Amino acid sequence: MAKKNAAPETPAKITPDDLRNKLQAFQGDVQGKVDDKKMSIAAVAGGAATFLMIIMFILGKRSGKKKSAVIEIRRV
Repeated sequence: MAKKNAAPETPAKITPDDLRNKLQAFQGDVQGKVDDKKMSIAAVAGGAATFLMIIMFILGKRSGKKKSAVIEIRRV
């Protein structure tokens, strides 16, 4: 049995331009998907922010009522 020492052929050197082109193509695909969903993401984020503000307002009112004290001042 003869062993084959066949080294894989190496492609030509990768240049910075090759990397730049591949990354720009990838970014273009991702950017297209984000642009399609941007409006729905903004609507959901706005609704969540409004909901959180209402909850914090209600919780703040409740805690203010619990800790308030009635002080009676009498003149002698």
